[in-house]
Amino acid sequence: MMRLALSLRTLTAGLVLALGLAGPATAEPALDKVSFGTNWVAEGEHGGFFQALADGTYKKYGLDVKIVPGGPNVNNRVLLISGKLDFFMTANTLQSFDAVANNVPVVAVAAMFQKDPQVFLAHPESKVTKIEDLKPLTLFVSKEGIASYFQWLKSEYGFSGEKVKPYTFNAQPFLADRKSAMQGYVTSEPFAVEKRAGFKPTVILLADAGFNPYSTLIETRRDLVENKQDLVQRFVDASIVGWYTYLYGDNTAGNAMIKKLNPEMTDDLLAYSVAKMRKYGIVDSGDSLRDGIGAMSDARYASFFDKMVRAGVVRRDIDFRKAYTLRFVNKGVGLDLRPKN
Repeated sequence: MMRLALSLRTLTAGLVLALGLAGPATAEPALDKVSFGTNWVAEGEHGGFFQALADGTYKKYGLDVKIVPGGPNVNNRVLLISGKLDFFMTANTLQSFDAVANNVPVVAVAAMFQKDPQVFLAHPESKVTKIEDLKPLTLFVSKEGIASYFQWLKSEYGFSGEKVKPYTFNAQPFLADRKSAMQGYVTSEPFAVEKRAGFKPTVILLADAGFNPYSTLIETRRDLVENKQDLVQRFVDASIVGWYTYLYGDNTAGNAMIKKLNPEMTDDLLAYSVAKMRKYGIVDSGDSLRDGIGAMSDARYASFFDKMVRAGVVRRDIDFRKAYTLRFVNKGVGLDLRPKN
């Protein structure tokens, strides 16, 4: 009887030990659900976010992220404000200033693009080499462009609106007029013109001429910044890592997700977008070289605010410092992922 009891105790202890060892190995920690809205359909300019989702980076940071693409009939910023999204990819610093002016309770927590990708495209025979050379040309500019960067061109460089024509996101008027220039993004429109017309347009990046907003910012509500700091930090950090991988590592997974969501994205265009983001330092230049992708600074915000005030785009009396917080950036996250050469 003693041997039988001992055997039962040994068996029971063995089962308990086995179950104890098996339990933690199979259980996965709960992930925090997070929703993130972009401001347009999936494309290479959003690549780092899709990369972080596709390769499991968000998951490694304890996040179950759902990316909600934008589009012509989608207003994801409204969904952020109403609490239906946790984060939003806002286009540029001007939108952050506008939020302050209208008492919208959102704040920028990271700037994934150090340079705004806005450019003018010109025909090679125009012999344009600098921004001033655009003055004699007919300029195709969108309504949004007229209200923003073109006001800066007027105040800083003395441009006139006399030769401006509406840009309707159709390249044909530009292609038909060799004494014209067309707005675009350095990551896409030059590629489209080259494919369609068979020539490489001259590209003038406004950021290199002094137009210095941040672009592709991560924005969230003030209540999340105050009450869920750890969640915000993990989303920012994971997004930064995603951008390093998308730019410098194997971005196959991110591109596959982009193409699935937007079949118009081709391998050639995606490769072109990445190459131009790297060449022009759109994501990784300036402060980000020291502080990591996503870097922001008080001085940069103040500089751009002053330019927009002089241009009459924003009011002097708004407190632009409410548009952003540096709490979650400038920590050097991901610097080890940048190639050394």
